[in-house]
Amino acid sequence: LKEKGFDFSWEKSKYSINQGIWGTSVGGVETLKSSGVLPEEAYPSQVTNHGTQRITLGFEKGEAILLNGEKMTPVALIHQLHHIASQYGIGRDVHVGDTIIGTKGRVAFEAPAPLILIKAHHLLEKHVLTKQQLYWKDQLSNWYGQLMHEAQYLEPVMRNIETFLTDTQQFVTGEVEVELRPYHFAVLGCSSDYDLMSSRFGEYGESNKSFSGEDVVGFTKVTANPLKIYYTIHDNDKR
Repeated sequence: LKEKGFDFSWEKSKYSINQGIWGTSVGGVETLKSSGVLPEEAYPSQVTNHGTQRITLGFEKGEAILLNGEKMTPVALIHQLHHIASQYGIGRDVHVGDTIIGTKGRVAFEAPAPLILIKAHHLLEKHVLTKQQLYWKDQLSNWYGQLMHEAQYLEPVMRNIETFLTDTQQFVTGEVEVELRPYHFAVLGCSSDYDLMSSRFGEYGESNKSFSGEDVVGFTKVTANPLKIYYTIHDNDKR
């Protein structure tokens, strides 16, 4: 091939690299066994920025619409975030998954934009959703992902799950600050008009504005009542 003028990085040709909008998978002899480690040069994006950088992501009803204050389409935002974060080598990992026929597969990937967006979005959710909303969204999203991976997109239950997931995003609106560093990032904090951590009701570990000491006594008695009944009934049981 070289004699015919076809020349490229022959070292990287050892790896299967599949690039898409949501990330890039990298497979090689190292990923065919459980303990193999891909070398640095196998990844398409190399670290060129060794400093730190803070960015701001804006979400509206669960969708990322702003990057550093600039409104973008979802696709444009993903591309721009990838361009910024890939300079730090962010988003590398190795995935081990199960196939429908029972075999396990192992593949490396780099996906800086998705990992940052998912973490930033999740932080915002933790501030604006209730405990039960967070719990059930986590359960159903895992099921949704598994069914999608197993080619069950047309299964009617997927539409049911989508209805729930969409409804939970009604108030997932706000901004999240993220700091980028070589090979990793940190989600620093968020702001939202729907933040349930509002200081109007008190500050965790510091002050309370919603109930009195007498309320706490009553709450403790009511909450402990099921256990009080149980241990009263079983007081004489052998341990």
